[in-house]
Amino acid sequence: MSGRKRSLIVMAMLSRASLSLAFNHVSSSLVGNNRHLNLSNLHGKNQQHNKQAAMTILPASVQSDDMMSQSSSSSQVPLSLQNRPSHVLSMDEIQPIFNVKSKSSGKDKVLNATGILHLAVIVSTMPFWMAAMKITEWLGNTIEGFDNNRAKFDYTGKVWCRAYLSMTDSYPILEGDVDRLKVGPSGEMTEGACLFVANHASFLDIAVLCTVLDPVFKFIAKDSLKKFPGVGTQLVGGEHVLIDRTNKRSQLKTFKQAITYLKDGIPIMAFPEGARSPDGRLMEFKGGIFSMAVKAKVPIVPLSIANTHAVMPNMGFLPVQSGQKGELRVYVHDPIDVEGKSEEEISREVREALLRELPADQHPLDDEFGLNSAEEKEMVRA
Repeated sequence: MSGRKRSLIVMAMLSRASLSLAFNHVSSSLVGNNRHLNLSNLHGKNQQHNKQAAMTILPASVQSDDMMSQSSSSSQVPLSLQNRPSHVLSMDEIQPIFNVKSKSSGKDKVLNATGILHLAVIVSTMPFWMAAMKITEWLGNTIEGFDNNRAKFDYTGKVWCRAYLSMTDSYPILEGDVDRLKVGPSGEMTEGACLFVANHASFLDIAVLCTVLDPVFKFIAKDSLKKFPGVGTQLVGGEHVLIDRTNKRSQLKTFKQAITYLKDGIPIMAFPEGARSPDGRLMEFKGGIFSMAVKAKVPIVPLSIANTHAVMPNMGFLPVQSGQKGELRVYVHDPIDVEGKSEEEISREVREALLRELPADQHPLDDEFGLNSAEEKEMVRA
């Protein structure tokens, strides 16, 4: 498919999304029932396979003391994952064409043929996403009650992420408790609000999560992401929870904002590691994130994101292989009840859940994180 055709497809999808949102609002007003579009309609045939700088979590100023000493019991890799080879490519397999020096880290980032394809898709489709956000923002500011909680504004980003990953052959597989992601007439979760938490192994995690999560939700993100085109516009315009880690007053304000969202029935999405893993392996959790679920009295739903570290590794300026070859996969775990549990207990349960559905090369090698036997360590190293 030519770049021109791809651009026309995305333009049509985003234009239809914006117009449909407006028509939906007007029609709903006439019948007295303002219904939100069900995002699952956009999955189409992909539904059967449903398959920035780093997002961050709460800072030390709002951490709970009992989270500072974490422990985790042994978590065995499932047989279904043990026999799968690692999808991480060697530098020879990546075949880099360019080396691009990162301004933030000063390290070289490689760009290969796959990355150039991704860059072409992003450059040709992002203007339509930006335009869709502008249109939806204008409608929200003009028509009273059109876009409560900026759900429709965020919808444009989900459309773009799904189009982008589809066009680059990187649409993720969705498995596990997928019914939990079903939404009601107004876009709310039929199972009620929850705190989504996921491992963070790649910049690509954001697009993957926006692709598979139908419900209205809000990210917890670094305030510095506001400067990035597309992502920053979406975070600010969508009224996500942005944290300025240099300002303690801002930190407490955003903590309260996240709890308010949860109590109002809007899920929160956070990465308990607090940063992207440099090698894809699950890192130590930072404190404070689980206390939001405790205070709001909502369950925690862990999401295991597999193989994004192989598709877009830390040294990749953009993805170095397609998601289909890298087997991008998101597993939705059963909810974890937080009532009557300490944050240390919650942390242990979340870690065990995430590790159960991560491939061996995303398991930590340290005893502290649950690999207590020589057999487990050898299996992971292999």
